[in-house]
Amino acid sequence: MAARHRRVGLICAGVAVSMLGAAYAAVPLYRLFCQVTGFGGTTMVAKKRSETVLDRTMTIRFDANTRGGLPWQFEPMQRTIQVKLGENTLAFYRATNNSDKPVKGAALFNVSPDLAGQYFNKIECFCFKEQLLQPGETVEMPVSFFVDPAYAKDTDIGHMSTITLSYSFYPVAPGAPGIAESAPSAAGVRKGG
Repeated sequence: MAARHRRVGLICAGVAVSMLGAAYAAVPLYRLFCQVTGFGGTTMVAKKRSETVLDRTMTIRFDANTRGGLPWQFEPMQRTIQVKLGENTLAFYRATNNSDKPVKGAALFNVSPDLAGQYFNKIECFCFKEQLLQPGETVEMPVSFFVDPAYAKDTDIGHMSTITLSYSFYPVAPGAPGIAESAPSAAGVRKGG
């Protein structure tokens, strides 16, 4: 009887350890799922520039905000632009560290409508790595992107002519693990200090 109880105990412990492991793996697996499918407005990362441009114009809106008490002023340098489907485009955001200390931030991003995420392709982006701004420093940060021409054929959203690209910068604690370390990086244009 004791051997049977020991076996049941080991099985229960194994199940508990497996569940704990699954809980730790859930966030990276969900992030990977969103990056692969564009779920929840997550944008795609393109390995190369678009080679096909359609004669259909889209409006891209830009949004920016900060979270978690990040002492930065963060804003798009253009509120909207007109692009053709498949057109390789470069847009800029500006961030200023308003504090008297160096501050590191990381950006979360999405597009709206959510279904457009699978068609919004970033080639390079400041959001691929953490940004460190010195006290009073201002940096102009580029994002290079295109909207996949396949957007026009999507029966759910292909009729929509506006996509909003939104970024939220939040503070990164010293020593915290980096984000998207395997993604390509885009350096910002530093100004002042």
